[in-house]
Amino acid sequence: MRIALGADHAGFAAKEAVRAWLRERGLEVTDFGPERLDPEDDYPDVSFAVAGAVAGGTADAGILLCGSGIGVSIAANKVPGVRAALVTSAEMARSARRHNDANVLALPARILPEGEILQAIDGWLAAGFEGGRHARRVDKIARFEGLAPGAAGAEPPRGAGSTASLSRWDPDVARAVQAEQRRMFWGLELIASENVASEPVLEAMANVMNNKYAEGYPGKRYYGGCEHVDQVEALARERVIALYGAEHANVQPHSGSSANLSAYFALLEPGDRIMGQSLAHGGHLTHGHPVNFSGRFFEVHAYEVNPETEWLDYEAVRAKAREARPKMIVAGASAYSRTLDFAAFRSIADEVGAHLVVDMAHIAGLVAAGLHPSPVPHSAVVTSTTHKTLRGPRGGFILSTKQHAKAIDKTSFPGMQGGPLMHVIAAKAVCFGEALTPGFRAYQARIVENARTLAEALVALGWRLVAGGTDTHLFLVDVGKNGITGKEAEEALDRAGLTVNKNAIPFDPRPPAVASGIRVGTPAVTSRGLGPAEMRVIAGWIDRALRERADAALLSGIRREVRDLCAAFPLFPRHLLGEEA
Repeated sequence: MRIALGADHAGFAAKEAVRAWLRERGLEVTDFGPERLDPEDDYPDVSFAVAGAVAGGTADAGILLCGSGIGVSIAANKVPGVRAALVTSAEMARSARRHNDANVLALPARILPEGEILQAIDGWLAAGFEGGRHARRVDKIARFEGLAPGAAGAEPPRGAGSTASLSRWDPDVARAVQAEQRRMFWGLELIASENVASEPVLEAMANVMNNKYAEGYPGKRYYGGCEHVDQVEALARERVIALYGAEHANVQPHSGSSANLSAYFALLEPGDRIMGQSLAHGGHLTHGHPVNFSGRFFEVHAYEVNPETEWLDYEAVRAKAREARPKMIVAGASAYSRTLDFAAFRSIADEVGAHLVVDMAHIAGLVAAGLHPSPVPHSAVVTSTTHKTLRGPRGGFILSTKQHAKAIDKTSFPGMQGGPLMHVIAAKAVCFGEALTPGFRAYQARIVENARTLAEALVALGWRLVAGGTDTHLFLVDVGKNGITGKEAEEALDRAGLTVNKNAIPFDPRPPAVASGIRVGTPAVTSRGLGPAEMRVIAGWIDRALRERADAALLSGIRREVRDLCAAFPLFPRHLLGEEA
């Protein structure tokens, strides 16, 4: 049997005794803390963690202790699927299991002596749910929560979206979801392309619009019953146009890659010549890499960064364009930390008669907030994702001039995709609405400040950064200069609770699967509410973890420190909506 265990400061001593007692009896115990006595520990934090494990199926039962037992029981019962019972005797504990199918036991550590606490737990574990008339009553609670009844043979509920409901009908998937939630909650995400969507975005994405086919565009669908999905798609288009000052928008692409595919085929024919930034120098797969559609359907000429500065040299790009005479130039990057000069790109494109397409997936949030120059006034077409700095659902969109609007829409549907994902488009509409608020600009400014602070702190600790630093949300650390591969660095930091990705650096002598660099970004940690002070702490952790990467005890110690910081800055929606800006 798997037991999730937790307490606040008042229940800490009792928790330690309970943990030892349970393990002596051969039970599998996951201790959600606290790890030490601290009066600042808040009972809701550990209560939600224990209750979430039970609701998600990663624990069979939970035990919580606080001074009176009241606080932890109230908090645990806020989690759908949890039936937490506050008991003060072994008989009450047995009754809670037999009659109420209580799956979390709440105990008063300041009222009951240790012996009586253990007796209550023993009685609760030994008892079984009697079912019968009691099952009918428990099922009524489940229905009220939006969960499925527990009767054998019952069908899953329609439209129930909570994790607790999922745990009843597919515990294997629920366990994976809960495990990912815990990984996100207790670790620091420093992957530049990842972020934490707000609760409204997630709610908009998990809705009945998932069930609706809507091939075509608002007012011109190939299916009936589209009046409501037409509203959300129209909202998404109106909001993103207002956000970027574009002439036309298509919000149907499933991803940034599919947005690029649609843009390319709207402007080009197979075999046409294109020019994009080399993947090895910070570009993206879809900008012309040979293994990607962009490299297979088109003749690609890549431009690179200057070998001395690792910055783009626009006159070198111009010379390359004059030589290649491409029909389309792609600007934008996935691992380039300096400001992009879109006016220079437009000048180059005009000189050689090329279309300028900008992939702003990484910097879309910065552009929306006015913290990076906008590509829209200079480009025929702009593509983007919605989930990086923009902090929305996984998906893409395309902006274009009116001149190319018809071609973009026709290539997206029916050219590249069939039915759009209307639930995701609903979430895109929410995301664009959030980006139009004043708090969003303040959030983007914090991202940039955090990236710059983290970068400067690492330089001060002796690490070399590609291009010397950052103007944006990300930067590359040349760990190879310190005798470490990117792969080794990624693995060591992961053991320390810090998630990054290995990344090739310009002119990298190592293969991409090993690499000489790591890419570090600040969108997700900024969404947690972390600021410059925490960035300096994180820099110290990165430095220690990489320099002492073979020391398992040191990495575990850093992971505990990371966990403490995560507890102080939890992933709650208030951090995601700019309310503290």
